[in-house]
Amino acid sequence: MAGGSERARHWRYEELPGVDLLRARYVEKRFVRHTHEQFVIAAVVDGVEVFHHGGADQYVGAGALALVNPDTPHTGRAGVPEGWRYGAVYPPAGLVARIAEETTALRGSPGFVRPVVDDPYAAGLVHQVLRAVDEGNALAADTLLRVVVTRLLRLNGGVLPQRSVRTAGARLAARARAVLEERMAGPPTLERLAAELGTGPFALLRAFRDAYGMPPHTWLTDARVRAARRLLDAGVAPAEVAVAVGFTDQAHLGRHFTRIVGVPPGAYRRERKNVQDFGAGGP
Repeated sequence: MAGGSERARHWRYEELPGVDLLRARYVEKRFVRHTHEQFVIAAVVDGVEVFHHGGADQYVGAGALALVNPDTPHTGRAGVPEGWRYGAVYPPAGLVARIAEETTALRGSPGFVRPVVDDPYAAGLVHQVLRAVDEGNALAADTLLRVVVTRLLRLNGGVLPQRSVRTAGARLAARARAVLEERMAGPPTLERLAAELGTGPFALLRAFRDAYGMPPHTWLTDARVRAARRLLDAGVAPAEVAVAVGFTDQAHLGRHFTRIVGVPPGAYRRERKNVQDFGAGGP
């Protein structure tokens, strides 16, 4: 993404499987409430980012890191008029768990306790990972990623609580989520969904928000973008992706995708295709 004072690159490196990478400068950009399947480790270079997390606004300035666990709703916006510039790595949960098991006493599902850590050294390691990727230095990139994850787990790690589905409300929300996942391209209205599940619309809305931190329609948009990313990763064209996941057209996909991922779906797909071409021996 480029234009004006904002720019972003969201890409992958074949030697770091499953790890997303991002460099960006945003001024007017506002990330809507969304989640990630991976961990977010974002190091701010200059400016200030504000993100809503855990019921409060969190502020991240230069030399600090925003840390978000998988499936945790959050937003993002500039905290100062000049915006913020940052680099980020998104390691998958399995990788973080393996690193934790090898280098810390954490077991179970390790994660981060606080959403913001002021640690210029760790922030510098994130940028070194990205620099190593730029240079095609796989050994350095892999080593530095493991070092920064270990450091942050030792400074700010804990065991994440397992999501409970034992309460009636949680069971109701889980059933609603399953219906939305199955019928993503043609979901029912809230009233119809509630009727199918034998409850009222507002009871379902409360249960879903309590379980997943957002109402069903917001969760569905987030889930559609996640599904779109998987299809784009596989090389499917954005127009086909839009229809497959339930957006009305490519423009509709583009609006929501950019508001959550930070780059348009076309730019996202081109970066993935470049990685695939490189891995296959292409230029």
